[in-house]
Amino acid sequence: MSRKWVEKEGLRWVENDIVTREQYNQIVSLYDDKKHAVGVLPLLGSILVGLGILSFVAANWQDIPQLARLFMIAIFMIAFYAGGETFLKKGNEKLGIALIALGLITFGSGIILTGQMFHLMAYDSTSFIVWGTAGIVLTYLYRSRFLYLISLLILTLTQWYSTVEMDHFSFIAFAIMVIGLGYYSWRKQNALLAWCFSLSYVVQSLMLVAVMDWKFFWFFVPIMALYVWGDYLKDRSSGYALQAVPLIAAFVFNVIVVLFYDHSRVSDLKELLPDNYYFIVSMLVLLAVSVLGKLKNKRFSSSFEWILVVPFAYLPSGAALLYLLALFFFSFYVLWRGYIEEWRFKINFGTVLFICTTMVAYGKLTWAFMDKSLFFIIGGLLLLVLSWFLNRRKKKFFEEGKGGDPS
Repeated sequence: MSRKWVEKEGLRWVENDIVTREQYNQIVSLYDDKKHAVGVLPLLGSILVGLGILSFVAANWQDIPQLARLFMIAIFMIAFYAGGETFLKKGNEKLGIALIALGLITFGSGIILTGQMFHLMAYDSTSFIVWGTAGIVLTYLYRSRFLYLISLLILTLTQWYSTVEMDHFSFIAFAIMVIGLGYYSWRKQNALLAWCFSLSYVVQSLMLVAVMDWKFFWFFVPIMALYVWGDYLKDRSSGYALQAVPLIAAFVFNVIVVLFYDHSRVSDLKELLPDNYYFIVSMLVLLAVSVLGKLKNKRFSSSFEWILVVPFAYLPSGAALLYLLALFFFSFYVLWRGYIEEWRFKINFGTVLFICTTMVAYGKLTWAFMDKSLFFIIGGLLLLVLSWFLNRRKKKFFEEGKGGDPS
């Protein structure tokens, strides 16, 4: 929640005698954007300094004697870690964590540059895994979101390097990320960490299916396992973060099927299906575990979200139409839940999904036979009308005094 929003909405509270002017000032004072901005500066500065050091060393690396290179790496790393500890003990947390992050960056740079210096050939991503593991250790030691995000980025890039450059998926890097960073985000129940972890997890799951040359539908097994994990989190902001990215990925897949896999390309769609029943069994097991979690936390109605991953492609015909209906039903469901829960984010999200689905349906049904100029004119008008109607409905809803976040 931003200070600007509090200042704007708080004036309405004062006008409606919900709070006094003094209480309003006290509430606004709790959201000090200036302090927040100043706190971010050391973190941004550490990134810039790290990039500067890397570029300077890389530019002059060949002119520095090998022994001096090793001493330089060690001195920089020790200095950053020692400086970070010193500032942390003095209570300057942001600057201390920034220096610790620079130490971590220097450690990884040292691994890479040392390998180049002694012409060591890397046949796997072990050195990057060691770097990411060191970041996880520092994350637990200092309990820092910034170090968490850096470690997550390192392990994600490790997987990308292993997949693209070596044509190999590193299960070790993936396991270290899931266990180390997944457990940390579960303990902290932080929405930002959950969003970033979920995004990295889904991207790496896509890499897994691609590099192992599996049928694409296997992609839904790991991402829906992440979705199931979200059903058992008590903090709903973290739970939504873990579940939103897999659902968005499934939504995008449904859109692709509707747009590019019509009745003439049914055979191409079936090429994406696994040849055995293990996929169906895996999805049914995940669905059962998910439903149990929803029942436990009294959220059974959200089971409808699984409609996005129903494998309609197994049907002999009509798969594209069913995927389109799934998109509409899911969009309506998100809108409905947003109004029921009186949650602005879900209403906005559902509105966007419904508009996107409508435009996908419009494009699918009219692109082939309608004049292209007329297609864009009518599509634009339809988009404007839908946007006006849904925004008008949303505005009326919030003017009635609703629209808070669910507890």
